[in-house]
Amino acid sequence: MSVAFPSPPVNPARQIRWRVALALLLILIGAVTAYADRDGYRDADGSGLSVLDAFYYSTVSVTTTGYGDITPVSDSARLLTTLIITPTRVLFLILLVGTTFEILAARTRAGYRERRWRKGLRDHTIICGFGTKGKSALEAVLGSGADKERIVVIDSSDAGVADATGRGLVALKGNATSISVLEEANARAASAVVVAVNRDDTAVLVTLTVRQLNPGAYVVGAVREQENALLLRQSGANLVVTSSGAAGRLLGLGTLVPAAVSVLEDLLSSGQGLDVAERAVSAAEAGPLPQLMVHEPVLAVVRNGTVLTYDAPEAQTVREGDRLLYVKSNPAQTP
Repeated sequence: MSVAFPSPPVNPARQIRWRVALALLLILIGAVTAYADRDGYRDADGSGLSVLDAFYYSTVSVTTTGYGDITPVSDSARLLTTLIITPTRVLFLILLVGTTFEILAARTRAGYRERRWRKGLRDHTIICGFGTKGKSALEAVLGSGADKERIVVIDSSDAGVADATGRGLVALKGNATSISVLEEANARAASAVVVAVNRDDTAVLVTLTVRQLNPGAYVVGAVREQENALLLRQSGANLVVTSSGAAGRLLGLGTLVPAAVSVLEDLLSSGQGLDVAERAVSAAEAGPLPQLMVHEPVLAVVRNGTVLTYDAPEAQTVREGDRLLYVKSNPAQTP
């Protein structure tokens, strides 16, 4: 299990190749410099300086090994050593130390970032499973104005974690049925949990585990089969969506009222076109419901946790503190 944070794409292999190429370039510069003034260098065996000797001298000089068997004896060779060989040696040391320091600093930054993230993780939303359903749930949550920093994704695959971090989210690789994984996501302090795993039995286990850690979280789960919906509710889910049943109903409705399906698809796409919103009834608005429906189409009234459809007798008069579910229109976005 690991925590992955969103970060700009980095290619480690490309960075290593660049550093190795720079190191070889420094050695090449030293070798060319030594061979260009080969008469000014003296080998311990008294022979002249060959191309191989020049590369050998550059390698031991740049890497600060310095055996001393090849030495500059002329003024020009010593000047070149001072002006060229020594700076390449310093640059090589900077490259070596800088690489080591960058690795250590990266680990320190990652640790600090994780501690800071854990400290501020409260009232957030956890998405368990980042497949098609999890991604669609994310789009809906973000479309409602949620902050990416308040969303945590749990997925068991490397691809799912990489996809989540690529979208700017914090992701945990692990099984959401595990208490330790959910505790890493601070499920005890989460305000909502979306259970979007691929298997119905896994969804039940995830919901039971979440309820064990956080009885007050609002849990929304999805199952493939209608027969498992009741089991998921009994496990503690506040809301259960049957994916196969919902898709089938939309398909059937599409053969009868195609326009209605388009409107429903629009309502399900948060942040554009038509959206379903919720707000509280103020003291000034308390009274007959129809007067509120003049300005905004009211779908239902939520009173003391109970959802009343707009045509229910109890909903014809609203009270202060009631919550309205209504349809709002988002202004068209211009490119």
